[in-house]
Amino acid sequence: MYSEKYDFDTLVAIMRKLRSPGGCPWDAEQSHESLKRYLLEETYEVMEAIDDDSSERLCEELGDLLLQPVFHSAIAEENGEFDISDVIRTLCEKLVRRHPHVFGEMEIKNSSEQTKNWENIKKSEKRDSAGKSILSGVPSTLPALLKAQKITEKAAMAGFDWEDARQIIEKIKEELNELEEAFNSGERKRIEEELGDIIFSSVNFGRFLSINPEDALHATISRFQKRFSHMESTLEKQGKSLNEAEMEELERLWCEAKELGKQI
Repeated sequence: MYSEKYDFDTLVAIMRKLRSPGGCPWDAEQSHESLKRYLLEETYEVMEAIDDDSSERLCEELGDLLLQPVFHSAIAEENGEFDISDVIRTLCEKLVRRHPHVFGEMEIKNSSEQTKNWENIKKSEKRDSAGKSILSGVPSTLPALLKAQKITEKAAMAGFDWEDARQIIEKIKEELNELEEAFNSGERKRIEEELGDIIFSSVNFGRFLSINPEDALHATISRFQKRFSHMESTLEKQGKSLNEAEMEELERLWCEAKELGKQI
């Protein structure tokens, strides 16, 4: 039945079969709530495939991600709420509505102007947006770095922004001084607050320069891992472990890893 032609309709039919009596017990047991974790997992696997620059893996992971809206739509269809065609229709209507410079008469000069117009259209679409903060549209469940980026983007579009990146650097320095003062005070709650301020200001600095803080942090973590592995492998050749090495030696190996220029 499914071996001759594979297209979107086939995918929907397969999903319905898996959920039907006599189908797959696991698939039949799933709910919107139980599938939440898989939506996140598949998203991160798509991101990893992009980072690895693997088109073959990206193709596969996008398929896994596509399964999630099909799965959720099948559950909703069984509950008499909506089906996948409603999802597609809603998306198409939204894309046309939010691109009046493409499907209408509006003129947009650049992507920055389009971003502002997109947000204005979104706000006008929300029936209950009256009296709500500009920042209220940011999902509370977003990872902290991404949430901080979205918050600062929305604040900037409303005119609450720095004039120059150097001003943000000065702000980070100010926050560092406040963190030191908090550390000296020994007040854990205050230290936590000041540490959060530094991270938030750093995200804002990246946003101002169009640098994704998540990507920047991932790159730093990757460099750290590679440098750390260099220390481990060098010590292993000497018959040592990290625990057996003096701090001076570890510092020397760390600097050596940086100097070797191993993309680390």
